[in-house]
Amino acid sequence: MNWSTTQLIWIAATFLLFTVMVAVISSWKTRGDNLETAEGYFLASRSLPGFVIAGSLLLTNLSAEQLVGLNGQSWKTNMGAIAWEVGSMFTLLVLAFFFLPNYLKIGTTTIPSMMETCYDKSTKTMFSAIIVIMYSILNLPVILYSGAVVFENIFDVSGMFGITKFTAIAVLCVIIGVVGGCYAIFGGLKAVAVSDTINGVGLLIGGLMIPFLGLALLAKETGGSGMMDGIRYLLDNEAEFHKLNAVNAWDSAQPQVPWPLIITGMFFSNIYWWCCNQSFVQRSLAAKNLAEGQKGAIYCGFLKCLGPLYLVLPGIIAFYLPSIQEQMQSIAGNPGVSLMDQAYPMLVVKCVPWPVMGFFAAVMFGAILSSFNSVLNSASTMFTLDLYRSVFKPSASDIECVKVGKIYGTIAGIVAICVAPFVSFTGNGITTLLNSLANFISMPVAWTILGAIVFKNIPKWAPKLITVIDVVFYGAFLLIKPVYPTNPTEEIHYLYAIAILFFVDWIVMWACNKFAPRKEALILKDVGAVDMTPWKYRKVVAVIGIILAIAIYLLLSPLGIAASGEPTSWLGVWGIAS
Repeated sequence: MNWSTTQLIWIAATFLLFTVMVAVISSWKTRGDNLETAEGYFLASRSLPGFVIAGSLLLTNLSAEQLVGLNGQSWKTNMGAIAWEVGSMFTLLVLAFFFLPNYLKIGTTTIPSMMETCYDKSTKTMFSAIIVIMYSILNLPVILYSGAVVFENIFDVSGMFGITKFTAIAVLCVIIGVVGGCYAIFGGLKAVAVSDTINGVGLLIGGLMIPFLGLALLAKETGGSGMMDGIRYLLDNEAEFHKLNAVNAWDSAQPQVPWPLIITGMFFSNIYWWCCNQSFVQRSLAAKNLAEGQKGAIYCGFLKCLGPLYLVLPGIIAFYLPSIQEQMQSIAGNPGVSLMDQAYPMLVVKCVPWPVMGFFAAVMFGAILSSFNSVLNSASTMFTLDLYRSVFKPSASDIECVKVGKIYGTIAGIVAICVAPFVSFTGNGITTLLNSLANFISMPVAWTILGAIVFKNIPKWAPKLITVIDVVFYGAFLLIKPVYPTNPTEEIHYLYAIAILFFVDWIVMWACNKFAPRKEALILKDVGAVDMTPWKYRKVVAVIGIILAIAIYLLLSPLGIAASGEPTSWLGVWGIAS
């Protein structure tokens, strides 16, 4: 996009205004906090209310990696990518009703610290080291790369300065990494959570703006006028392209999500992400009481159900836009360029009016920073509390731990910046890359926690056993790359392996509990960390959430607007028929 000097100045000014506003508000809201104690720095002194937890949970998960990755998947396939969003409602309810009460009851500060309480120090050390390394060389680089791709496409940094796209992305990774690191390293968890909440409001406004503007642009480029004509165009072409269908065949190829996995492999994988992943759970652990923690998790589930509008539908719109099709053809085959990861940024450039581009860029920047500084904060927390203080220097004071956390955060940020540009050389898009590799430890972590809650006589060595089983099995699955018997040209989806491993681990943990019980039964005692009174309306609101999630799937299925034959017949139902 070739911006004029006046436009660039306006965009830069509005971008800086919103970004600085977030920083100032975050600083003001944390001005009286004690960041010299471990609980104050890493857990916001257990003071977060429900709406802040919901916003921070959403923004921790929602970054440019999601915006770029999921929209890229829908551009390439169909609406099946909504499974990562709508499906999260069910696991967030599991967090609210099952995991969180147990976490808060025993005063958990980190997931690995709970592992030590329930098993032994070696279990905590093993998982802490694995997760910290994974965050540093996988999660953080992917977040930086996806954010850099967005800004490169919006502002054409490579064209502006006459450098290659790879170089532009590398420079942007440095900028985003440095700014994001400042929040996590110098502000602690509360600064991260407050900035997440403000950016969350902006992201919902900015993100929801894209599909409406995109539909209007689609109508314009296809001979129509207005958003309704854009919707009509999508429905008229559904019978041919099946892009609005979210229910894929059981033997669908990646990055599609086969329908059986929505209720098996994906659900089990999400138990790790939403209920046992430190960077997500840490927000809930900082709740002022159980009721606020449950509100945060359930509210976030409703926010996730909005996800298809701005995380998946824009990719469908980009698929149909003639101007984007031409652009894709022109860059196809360029080294270091993944077409899937270009769809959403291209749509943003095409449909967002330049007067509000600065605001949108600031919102995107905030989303990128949110995920980056959240993961960096969690990595620093685990390294400091679960490795440094636990293994290397048990006598370390809180002040020393905070200092070590800042040093580690700086090093991890530098490593992520160095690795991030090379993410562009992956195959099926950044979402598939992150989720598939993270699943090496998803089931061992999930079942280590589940085993402690469900089985009272689980032996201390059981987590190590299932970790070895899962790493060997899942690693072999990725190396062998088995194919579907009914579709021999396509590899079996990695979430099928997770579905199998979930039940294998269950059986192994049950057998260990029954045939090799520990000497003393495991009892999770209430340490009085917070008020454990549950939220009064949790059940009613949860039922409403389940109904909403099911309704979305019914709408985006062959029983709804994805029905073949006469797609325009649905226009009358919504009052859009001409």
